[in-house]
Amino acid sequence: MNDTVNDPVNDPVNDTVNGTVSGRTLVAGVGNVFLRDDAFGVEVIRLLAGRPVPDGVQVKDFGIRGVHLAYDLLDGCELFVLVDAAQRGEAPGTVTVLEVEVPEPDPAAGPVIDAHSLTPDGIFALLGSLGGRPGRSLLVACEPADVSAGMGLSDPVLQALPHAVRTVEEILAGTVAE
Repeated sequence: MNDTVNDPVNDPVNDTVNGTVSGRTLVAGVGNVFLRDDAFGVEVIRLLAGRPVPDGVQVKDFGIRGVHLAYDLLDGCELFVLVDAAQRGEAPGTVTVLEVEVPEPDPAAGPVIDAHSLTPDGIFALLGSLGGRPGRSLLVACEPADVSAGMGLSDPVLQALPHAVRTVEEILAGTVAE
């Protein structure tokens, strides 16, 4: 993963699934609402659902259906924005944007499918093993404070929601600062 973010919207990219630029943008939130801060992606999507988005943009809550998400991406996608909680060693509530490259499949590796606990890396590994290649992939990640059993976000992650929503909107508008 690379922390550099250029211009995700105005950088035409070939969709290697079918060899054409699809123009489709998918913003996908993932997470388990029964594991406190793991619900971050789901909550960001809930907040984005009532806001206007540019034409060609789909905003979807995939919850714990990472396998479904990987198969959805096989339809082609110029820009894929994944929103999720991800432990990166930052202070809880820190929102980070990472550029992600879908890994090449490793024939020696075992199955990557664990339908209910796919991490962002697991989703990208599964996508790669299926031959999917979105044009550009970004991860909007939030450092969780608590992923124990329970419902409701911790205070730092709850306070990070407006920043995450703004960040996704800036990505879609092509105005994310490097």
